[in-house]
Amino acid sequence: MSQDVALMTLTEVARAIAAKQVSSHEVTRALLHRIAQWQPHLNAFMAIESEAALKAADAADAELAKGKVRGPLHGVPLAHKDMYYDAGHVATCGSLIRRDFVPKVTSTALQRLKDAGQVRLGTLHLAEFAYGPTGHNAHYGAVRNPWNVAHITGGSSSGSGSAVAARLTYAALGSDTGGSIRFPAHFCGVTGLKTTVGRVSRAGAMPLSQSLDTVGPLARTAEDCALVLALTAGLDPEDATASHEPVAEYVAATKGSLKGLKIGVPTSYYVDDLDAEVARVLDETIAVLKREGADIVKVELPDQRQLSAACQLVLAVEAAAFHKRWLIERPQDYGAQTLMRLQNGLAIPAVTYLEAMRWRGPALAAHSAATAGVDAVIAPASPVPAPTIAESDVGAGPGAGALLQRLTLFTRTINYLGLPSLTVPSGFTKGGLPIGMQLIGRSFDEATLLTIGAAFQRATDYHARVPKLPS
Repeated sequence: MSQDVALMTLTEVARAIAAKQVSSHEVTRALLHRIAQWQPHLNAFMAIESEAALKAADAADAELAKGKVRGPLHGVPLAHKDMYYDAGHVATCGSLIRRDFVPKVTSTALQRLKDAGQVRLGTLHLAEFAYGPTGHNAHYGAVRNPWNVAHITGGSSSGSGSAVAARLTYAALGSDTGGSIRFPAHFCGVTGLKTTVGRVSRAGAMPLSQSLDTVGPLARTAEDCALVLALTAGLDPEDATASHEPVAEYVAATKGSLKGLKIGVPTSYYVDDLDAEVARVLDETIAVLKREGADIVKVELPDQRQLSAACQLVLAVEAAAFHKRWLIERPQDYGAQTLMRLQNGLAIPAVTYLEAMRWRGPALAAHSAATAGVDAVIAPASPVPAPTIAESDVGAGPGAGALLQRLTLFTRTINYLGLPSLTVPSGFTKGGLPIGMQLIGRSFDEATLLTIGAAFQRATDYHARVPKLPS
């Protein structure tokens, strides 16, 4: 094929393999070649399994030659965040504590992708125990941004964002508890879908917060995210919190038009105190959506600061509860910032936590009432472009709280409400760093977000731009 297969989208390469226009072996070797070039610059992979991947690709090709097709991802090589258990394979969870942990079960989301035919490339880096928004990791080093390796990727799905942006994997599972899919999507210039709580099973995925955790993809396009969601969403007997809500036709939704859709722009909070270039990209994105047929209206949302604060309380307590035994027995094995945040969670009174949990229902009702007239709300994923690794390497120092709060200002509110949000590449700074906008939807209405995201991507090329290999 004339096009470098590593630069294809997930949807394109899956079709090309199915049509026997290219083999799984060729595709896998092309990605492994790019990984060898990029990994020393990015530190995006936790493990690279070249020999096993090529062997699996050869097996996929042999099956296809005999007319056996496992599913829509037959022979497509993928790598995922190293917190999705795969029986018999180490899952470090970005930590020292689980550096040698070999699970006996496979996560439901990962198993569904395996059943669809994916080839395992290896595993991707992440913040320690998926608890950090920058991409730093005290044990395994920072993951670096392909657009400028001096800058952060965002976390905690740092390796997922970096690897997808550099075209080292066609898509990757991430997780989003306070913004951990949307930050890397925004900072690295890829498409990231934070799903509704309960839309995708969390069974076999390392927990962080039992009521906030969500599983979702980072990929090159909204169409690719739709494909991954279609394969992973739905009921699971291994996860009692997985929703009975019907699984929509997500891929078909990406063919829809913006005509007749109404998109809300917040009157405050998400538009306050923005970096000048983020503000510019927000205005440009709104202009494109309007030009493509969407009706743009103002929406006045309830106090978002209260939602963000409540989310922080819930996350801190639930994370500390999961880690309590290790905090007592192995505190020295945590990075300083992770340890500080977990210990802070232990200090929050139970009454305060319960009040934050009780308020979620009324808060969601108030949000739903405020957005009843719109199909989605648009907002920046973060008020700033990617800071440098050096300036954001604050550990547990006095500036840590302020930095984390600034970066996560626009994401935690959505986690607290349990809503879906799609982040799409929407522009670049003058210095060449990506900027993403998030589309916030109604519960279990990922389809509408994917419709809007795909239509925006048909009208722009930000998602198709590829970073250059550092010299």
